[in-house]
Amino acid sequence: MNISVIGGGAGGFFAAISAATHHPKATVTLYEKTTKLLTKVSVSGGGRCNITHACADVNELIKAYPRGGKQLKTSFNLFGIADVIAWFASKNVPFKTEEDGRMFPQTNTSQTVVDCLLNEAISLGVIIKMQTEILKIIPQNIAQNTLQNMKEQGFLLDLKQKETENIQIYTDKVIIATGGGSKLQNFDWLAELGHTIISPVPSLFTFNMPKNDICTLMGVSVPSARVQIQKTKLNEVGALMITHWGMSGPAILKTSAWGARLLSEMNYQFVARVSWLSDISEENLREKFYENKKLLNVRQINNKNPFGLPKRLWEFFLENLQINPEKRWTDLSKSEINKLTNKILNDLYEVRGKTTFKEEFVTCGGVSLADISMKTMESLHIKGLFFTGEVLDIDGITGGYNFQAAWTTAWLAGKNV
Repeated sequence: MNISVIGGGAGGFFAAISAATHHPKATVTLYEKTTKLLTKVSVSGGGRCNITHACADVNELIKAYPRGGKQLKTSFNLFGIADVIAWFASKNVPFKTEEDGRMFPQTNTSQTVVDCLLNEAISLGVIIKMQTEILKIIPQNIAQNTLQNMKEQGFLLDLKQKETENIQIYTDKVIIATGGGSKLQNFDWLAELGHTIISPVPSLFTFNMPKNDICTLMGVSVPSARVQIQKTKLNEVGALMITHWGMSGPAILKTSAWGARLLSEMNYQFVARVSWLSDISEENLREKFYENKKLLNVRQINNKNPFGLPKRLWEFFLENLQINPEKRWTDLSKSEINKLTNKILNDLYEVRGKTTFKEEFVTCGGVSLADISMKTMESLHIKGLFFTGEVLDIDGITGGYNFQAAWTTAWLAGKNV
């Protein structure tokens, strides 16, 4: 049996490994159209590879997926986080868990994961063909019988290789792991096979705030902010980081994931309300100001910030509100307390665009899950055709969830192919 895997990313490699593991007599060939393999694995998590998330409860896990969570429950129960951890551990790649639940290889470098996948694929006999693009998949039952000894089922693949003429080969089974596409036409070749394509839009992007003074604080971060988008129900909590173009960090990325389609419809022009302290009410914060008027008394307000905010951010607030930084706490007026309270909890910023990073690009949209068996990852339209990873209408928030969906769907596709 010949098994063709299209795509040299995380899903493609894990699907090829699964196929070769479960079907040792099969010939497994992985096709990658570029000169690079496992690119997202290499750059994920700042080069450390956020490989999954420590969440033992499947019912909680699926809540991290704006699209596909409900359908993934079936898949996760067949091959979940514990299975991924066990598989990598068996290949001498143990993980460590950080405070926020993200999991990384103990070596703290993504190269460990890249090497593991490459070495395992090679040791299982997977054939890797780079700079080979699949232009078209032709199910054999509608293909012209141009090849000798054609089997009853299977596919013809139209291949384009560097500096050679296009060729056509036969394969018994196909696993598609081509990742997300930024444009609807990227999915035309799959739509031609009868699959419904959900129009793709970016997910997991940062907010651009051009010429906003807050950008002078690039590098400043808070551990737990609340981000709300005005005129919507979007409301997320997490760490927030100020960048030279606007705002990033988990709070922003989660907001962008859950609001991917809505924010696209708004053309990325909206107002974000930031609460720099996510766990305190306006009433309690105001009370703390009055308590500190007494406790801190004659100390200057710029020298003592009792709320745990970064010093540069606190000084920025004082300057922005035109409050004398050398003023003593005891002299802080009611009006100034109200201004500071409002600034900390209801800080408004105009967003004018987004920034996505090519190597870590995630899309909302893709092949509709209504066309896929989530137990096997096989197409419900074409027998022998399987899908895995971001080519599907599946995407998770930041924190290792997108990789987990890739590992799970890839393993099931390879097993059931």
